[in-house]
Amino acid sequence: MLVIALNWHIFALLRGTEYTLHIFGKPITLGASALGLGGLGLVRVVPIVIFALLGGLVADALDRRKLMLVTQTLAALLSLTLAVLTLTDHVSVAAIYAISAGAAAITAFDEPARQSLVPHLVPRKHLTNAVSLNTLLWYTGTIIGPGLAGLMIAAIGTGWVYAVDAVSFGGVIVALALMDYRGQQTTGLRGVGWSALKEGIRFTRHTPLIWSTMLLDFFATFFSSARTMLPIVAADILGMGVQGYGLLATAQPVGAVLAGTIVAMRKDIRRQGATLLVSVAIYGLATALFGLSHWAVLSYILFALTGAGDTVSTVIRGTLRQLLTPDHLRGRMTSVNMVFFMGGPQLGELEAGVVAAAMGVPFAIVTGGIATVLLTAWVAWKYPSLRKYTAETAEV
Repeated sequence: MLVIALNWHIFALLRGTEYTLHIFGKPITLGASALGLGGLGLVRVVPIVIFALLGGLVADALDRRKLMLVTQTLAALLSLTLAVLTLTDHVSVAAIYAISAGAAAITAFDEPARQSLVPHLVPRKHLTNAVSLNTLLWYTGTIIGPGLAGLMIAAIGTGWVYAVDAVSFGGVIVALALMDYRGQQTTGLRGVGWSALKEGIRFTRHTPLIWSTMLLDFFATFFSSARTMLPIVAADILGMGVQGYGLLATAQPVGAVLAGTIVAMRKDIRRQGATLLVSVAIYGLATALFGLSHWAVLSYILFALTGAGDTVSTVIRGTLRQLLTPDHLRGRMTSVNMVFFMGGPQLGELEAGVVAAAMGVPFAIVTGGIATVLLTAWVAWKYPSLRKYTAETAEV
């Protein structure tokens, strides 16, 4: 709900505004709404790059559950601030950017702790199914959220979406407090230092299977950022309003839930490496075709297909990294991965915004999808260990 509200809010505030730049004496007109949506990616990625590695160190040094209690409380306060500013008509693009940057900084500490919790909650033999179910549950929320956000924005305004988001953190905090957690042995903040940071980076960089999946993650999310331009696609290309935007935003998670259900019901995935590569290629191809579509039903189906491809690859990547990473390095591995899997889409939003503002939204989406397919082929060629990877023959 929050993502939908933020994107629509920026789009609504800047819609109809244009900037004209003179490059080599030639005027170039850029749409402010596309640039504004891209700017959200920029303000999110900078805090992640700055704080992600530190967040991984802290997650390995402190009790991860207690750390999440702090980060979730801070995130709730930011959402509440955004709700108050919007409902009192004191909100601005700058304020949205500042709060989004703060939320990204909090995520840099929250995500390593969150992902590193999983092996302490689930037996190793059930990890693939657990990751599948977790992904499925998350995407179920992203089906309900966008549609509900679209209806709420149309009926009572964006500010109330932010208010609901702030209240929802209460459920997360209660769940953490009640969690039966077999926590890791903490080293305290004395375990945070340059040598510990280098150890995490060195492990990640010199484990080909983990490093190649991180590259694949970055390329796919950087170039296939159709979701960033979704408000413009819905309003200006498909002729749908905010309710239609909310409906279209549910397509990706619907595809994800269908694929996640199939994966969760399987005992295991055979030839995980090849399946991962194919799923990312499908993600890129569906994105390119989505950029060409002017028919709402076809656009929904293609966008759902990107969700299906992304879910399969997410489950395999998540399981692989958890199995290959020692527990004392999980936080730092996750923090390095954050630079890729969160930096990629945020930088991709900026790239998509700039390209869309200059060349048009369809061009940005189509070329991004094609680039994803080509780079997936390069990763498959560059890292044969990933192509051949199965759970039984893991090659670190």
